[in-house]
Amino acid sequence: MNNKYILKSAVATMSLLVVACSDGDTTDGKVSSSASSTVVNGQADESNVSALALYTMDCGVIDISDLDSFSTIGDYKGVRDVFSDSCHLIRHPKGDLLWDVGLPEAMKADEPVVNGVYTITVKKTVTEQLAEINLTPDDIEYLSVSHNHFDHTGQPEAAGDALWLVHENEYQAMFGNEQTAAQFARFKDFKRKEFTGDYDVFGDGSVKILELPGHTPGHTALLVNLPESGPVMLSGDLFHRKESRELRRVPRFNTDEPQTHISMDKFDEMAKALGARVVIQHEPDDVNALPKFPKSLN
Repeated sequence: MNNKYILKSAVATMSLLVVACSDGDTTDGKVSSSASSTVVNGQADESNVSALALYTMDCGVIDISDLDSFSTIGDYKGVRDVFSDSCHLIRHPKGDLLWDVGLPEAMKADEPVVNGVYTITVKKTVTEQLAEINLTPDDIEYLSVSHNHFDHTGQPEAAGDALWLVHENEYQAMFGNEQTAAQFARFKDFKRKEFTGDYDVFGDGSVKILELPGHTPGHTALLVNLPESGPVMLSGDLFHRKESRELRRVPRFNTDEPQTHISMDKFDEMAKALGARVVIQHEPDDVNALPKFPKSLN
């Protein structure tokens, strides 16, 4: 979902500023020790990890009364749909990665936030959900977001002082001018690692950030090779709904429609070759089929 369709009015007036990052070199994140889970005060203590696992967090719901902007050929005009807004925690013996950080924390409220065709509900923050498995933002070693739109970058505070892994083209899109840089000022204190191509997060092939531009200049998806469940591919916003994947629909607000189609083909070819489970992050059917937090997919 694109910032310009939402942030200009009600959301903007709530000062819902999202991502930014500091200049400077990178440092590696901390290494977590391997250990089995214990129980603390009646909760599962997942503060240490011995095997790769994927957690899915509820980072909001977006009810859209008119999807017209989500297809360049006009066939979504007047169509209503409800999007999930999922965030993911990937636990690895070498560290914890937050993938996407949802809608802004300021949108958590008793009543939904309504702005034009969008009705947005946030019930729990990322930090509150991390606490359910006895983690705090300070326990997060790595942060990466699929792209810079506000429903994926809204709670950077949940990543503490993590190392931000960002495609260099996405970084330039975010900080290419003063106006966009101000919008992403909340990531200012993060150290960062910029990359091009695909990026192997832990150096062992288990978690890879995939270069799939078109929705935004440096849009990425995530491949997680789980030991029991096998490969899982998180789509970012390459697709917004299963029909978008099936029909190859591209939103009007994508930065490059031909490049989006190339990335769609690359994603699907990889998914087929790997026999991967595809999770469209805004598709409730895909998200709800994953273990409900605080359970994980292993």
